[in-house]
Amino acid sequence: MADDSPFTVDADWLQSRLGEPGLTIVDASWYLPAQKRDARAEYEAAHIPGARFFDHDAASDPDAKLPHTLPSPQHFAQYVGTMGISADDTIVVHDGPGFFSAPRAWWMLRVMGVFQVYVLDGGFDRWKAAGRPVTAEPTKIAPNVFHADFDAARVASLSDMRRIVETKESQIADARGAGRFTGTEPEPRAGVRSGHMPGARNLPYSALSQDGELLSKDSLRKAVEDAGIDLSKPVVTSCGSGITAAVVTLALETLGHTDNRLYDGSWTEWGGLADTPVATGKE
Repeated sequence: MADDSPFTVDADWLQSRLGEPGLTIVDASWYLPAQKRDARAEYEAAHIPGARFFDHDAASDPDAKLPHTLPSPQHFAQYVGTMGISADDTIVVHDGPGFFSAPRAWWMLRVMGVFQVYVLDGGFDRWKAAGRPVTAEPTKIAPNVFHADFDAARVASLSDMRRIVETKESQIADARGAGRFTGTEPEPRAGVRSGHMPGARNLPYSALSQDGELLSKDSLRKAVEDAGIDLSKPVVTSCGSGITAAVVTLALETLGHTDNRLYDGSWTEWGGLADTPVATGKE
């Protein structure tokens, strides 16, 4: 399905390259409480040989009040350096289901200057179900010096979003489910209002993959356009806390759309403030 994406690799491709120098496998699984899955415990019980665990919380800004805030380039470089990652590596990231939290790690690495980074189609759940190699052996890691080359233009701030909502200079693609977008379902975080940024379009991240695989380019284009998003114009992606917005970013980039940013504070920031405008309903 996603054979035509320049940002994904399939399980056959990865399995045939296990153990190759310069190939780094990163388990970037992270789950919401409702999913009742413990990413680190699952990794320690079974992972792809050579994989190392990417902790989204440890890779976040330790001083931020919001969850999963992009850290400084220095903090990120220190964290991934201890994982033995070099910016010159070919990096394959994955999560359990396929396209949930892995694209966030993909996006972070790209924003910090890594370009040979891909997401594993099908995720680890399908890798394991197919009887492909797994191990519980701890991965031997030699720390590395990671040189971050941060591209700040790919990140949207709260002040950017206030301006965008007012001027409509960019489209906003909201990756949350329809119920949260329209305001008919409560937000999972306390103190966060329901609804969406005025003018935003709803493009649920879950509509961009099937059975753990990214949709084909034609299907991605249809999903994006059906959501009312014009691929010839700038887009900012957003979600609950900045994780699944990256699934939409990956879909846009797959379609050759490069004029996009990710709103890192996402709805937890916007919906948690008292003075930000909030819309409900489908529009």
